[in-house]
Amino acid sequence: MFNNYRSDRCYIIAEIGGNFTTFAEAKRLIDEAHACGVDAVKLQTYRADTIASTKAIFNMENTGVVSQHELFLKYEVNEALHHDVFKYAESKGLDWFSTPSHATDADLLEKCGVGAHKIGSDDAVNIPFLRYVARTGKPLLLSTGMCTMDEVRESVAAILAEGNEKLILLHAITSYPTHAENVNLAAMQTMMQAFPQLDIGYSDHTQSPVACLCAVAMGARVIEKHFTYDKSADGPDHMLSADPAEMKWLVDAVRNFEEMRGSGIKRPANSEKITRRNNRKSVVLNRSVKDGTRLTEEDIAVKRPGYGIDPKYIEQIAGRRVAKDIEKDSVLNWSDLA
Repeated sequence: MFNNYRSDRCYIIAEIGGNFTTFAEAKRLIDEAHACGVDAVKLQTYRADTIASTKAIFNMENTGVVSQHELFLKYEVNEALHHDVFKYAESKGLDWFSTPSHATDADLLEKCGVGAHKIGSDDAVNIPFLRYVARTGKPLLLSTGMCTMDEVRESVAAILAEGNEKLILLHAITSYPTHAENVNLAAMQTMMQAFPQLDIGYSDHTQSPVACLCAVAMGARVIEKHFTYDKSADGPDHMLSADPAEMKWLVDAVRNFEEMRGSGIKRPANSEKITRRNNRKSVVLNRSVKDGTRLTEEDIAVKRPGYGIDPKYIEQIAGRRVAKDIEKDSVLNWSDLA
């Protein structure tokens, strides 16, 4: 499923992977995400035995020092649960896809009929894997956390070389959580300049929705935000996830921004038609005059409203005669002059 992706608005993904282990938990997350108005939900598809050796450790703010293998083993999602979660997400009108971490994970997702693949930052320079997933022909969303621009260029080239141009790049910082001083949203715009043919977005790991909204204002076409029903729930990603109130705020703020952004054409807004007439200024009379009176500079002034002679012509009016009796404070029109 990748049906909600549109060219005229930002695509908002609720990342629920790692925040559930049962269908009941996943269903609750999907219901909450749907109520918030997101476009898609995303899982994480991995097996502990293929994503990390028993020697790998986490040493991050959200995990402390723990075995990666043991933590991944706790949050593995089996094939049956994948099918159930995807089916339920589709029933809610949400797009659904996942982040595979191994070729066998991608195979499982293809078996599920997934409409796109998300590549995590841990595999951003895993060129053989990128090529394998690219060959599915499905859209790829590639997170670029921990990457240099040269590495991003190499990975993009590898994917495009497989004939897959359905590539979306996501700026990301692989720190859990990410603090404001490390977000570096300007790097997202650097990628926009380097790859003008690609859509660019932002995958967020901060503890508020503000960075996501800023990214959209800076041109992000996609936003990915971890999502939870309870920030204090058991699991490493809940603390850096948006809860329903935050996600609803984010979605509403993004849609409001998109409405406010407009066409970019500088012209009066429809709502300014009346104020343009009433609040601009025109040439008006300082005193009542009789037909045939020759106007002096003291006879005229610039005041509201704005439906008379434009102030830029005021120097052309002094010395002209009026063609009828006109009362004080009347707006002058060219037809009033002889």
